[in-house]
Amino acid sequence: MRWLRRNLIGIIAILVLVYLFIPIAVVIALSFNNPSGKFNTSWNEFSLDAWKNICGVPGVCSSFVTSIQIGLVSTLIATLLGSMIAFGLVRYRFRGRGTTNLLIFLPMATPEVVMGASLLALFLNLRFPLGMGTVMVAHIMFIISFVVVTVKARLQGMDPRLEEAARDLYASPRATFRYVTFPLVLPGIIGAALLGFSLSFDDFIISFFNAGTLVTFPIFIWGAAQRGIPVQVNALATLVFVVALLIVLGAQFVGNRRRKALEAPVPEPILVDRLSRS
Repeated sequence: MRWLRRNLIGIIAILVLVYLFIPIAVVIALSFNNPSGKFNTSWNEFSLDAWKNICGVPGVCSSFVTSIQIGLVSTLIATLLGSMIAFGLVRYRFRGRGTTNLLIFLPMATPEVVMGASLLALFLNLRFPLGMGTVMVAHIMFIISFVVVTVKARLQGMDPRLEEAARDLYASPRATFRYVTFPLVLPGIIGAALLGFSLSFDDFIISFFNAGTLVTFPIFIWGAAQRGIPVQVNALATLVFVVALLIVLGAQFVGNRRRKALEAPVPEPILVDRLSRS
């Protein structure tokens, strides 16, 4: 009992992680399956056919590429706008700041079905043709709140004395931002971008309302589920998970190296010379 009390939190954490990763493990396993029927829900025999012909099902790769394109563009724009909004909310005091903070949370608190239906009504009233453009606008509006919250939390956790020390060493505002502020905020911006891309890539409700005839990857899966999800969908999902995992691990590695480099002591004459030349 003493050992159980001492390791209870670790055991619970392991069980929660196992619970979270079981569905992912099932998807990975079924990507190597050769189903006996049209429904790929039970194991039949090991096969690499889906990986050898990953675009064998019509429409699966085109919808996948469409979701990638929408996710990249939406994430880029939302990350730029959201990061600037976060800097403005944290670093400046202006009239309406509290109201802006409240409005930022509204898209996060609003159900997706309400946002999707509202945007659809807006686009129809403005006579915008439904397609990739409307989906991107909808995704940017949906993602930007998560970017602001993530970057804002990173900014609020920064030590202001670091920037003050750079200014005391005769660094210009631009040099302070380039060598001190931005490297410290960069992990938060990268995390916000990864979160935004994942939200955009797997969104179904908002995309379904505003896509028109455009078929994204989640919409393709929804349509294929009525006839039987092909094995290629599991293979693509596994590929996305592996790439996302590598990106997260890479970002964590780079962030740790940057943090160690910033924490390493630098001789004062070298630091003064570096900042003054910048």
